[in-house]
Amino acid sequence: QLQEQQEEIENMMNAVFKGVFVHRYRDVVPEIRAICMEELGTWMRSYAASFLTDGYLKYIGWTLHDKQREVRLQCVKALQGLYCHQDTAAHMELFTSRFKTRMVSMVLDKEPDVAVEVVKLLTLMLENMEEVLTEEDCQSVYPVVYVSSRALASAAGLFLYRRLLDPQREAGREPSHDGDNRIFFRLLLAFFIESELHEHAAYLVDSLWDCAGPRLRDWETISALLLEESPTEGLVDRQEKALVEILAASVVQAAEGQPPVGRGPGKKVTGL
Repeated sequence: QLQEQQEEIENMMNAVFKGVFVHRYRDVVPEIRAICMEELGTWMRSYAASFLTDGYLKYIGWTLHDKQREVRLQCVKALQGLYCHQDTAAHMELFTSRFKTRMVSMVLDKEPDVAVEVVKLLTLMLENMEEVLTEEDCQSVYPVVYVSSRALASAAGLFLYRRLLDPQREAGREPSHDGDNRIFFRLLLAFFIESELHEHAAYLVDSLWDCAGPRLRDWETISALLLEESPTEGLVDRQEKALVEILAASVVQAAEGQPPVGRGPGKKVTGL
């Protein structure tokens, strides 16, 4: 009897979906389309057995191309709710393979708040779906740490830290404050030098400040690296110059507590 009741409820839900949602997710009113995406995400989280399938996920994937900001934003937020847990992310493999290219391209969305949420979504994918993002995908996110919008740059900073700069990203590694920070600065230097945007150290430091501020304020480790004279452990001239720029930017950031000139919360996305 319980099974019969469950089947009856599922049939009713399916009828509502086909009778209402399938028509309204393409409604001419953007607010209605946005509500459809928000509620579909809620159904998928609450009733995963019935709704977390490719037959329903495709509606979110298709609507990522919507022309209206609020609709795209709700699509991305719905996906965040699914990628934020490994158990639900495990059901997203086919969807990810079909729509990952679109999600990565939305890092450059014309609306800054949508782009911010997309970078946060990609960070969740990075954390909960092993190896799903290729190096090419990640290369689309890294330069965003230099854009003028602080919210977007900070989101990209967290992505960069988790993907490239976190010394403990290797599973099972024992934490060591001084050793970890030395590794962090060497990884940061490699990224900064390779990015060839050496006049923008302040932007890079600001992007990482929220997620790696304590590491960037480790003046002792920075000084030790700069004074190291060992031919194997010491820095080459190019690395020393870059580290001094990072040190100077970190000191200013710590003293003033403000984003660098040209970067602010309301800035349009520029600098890519």
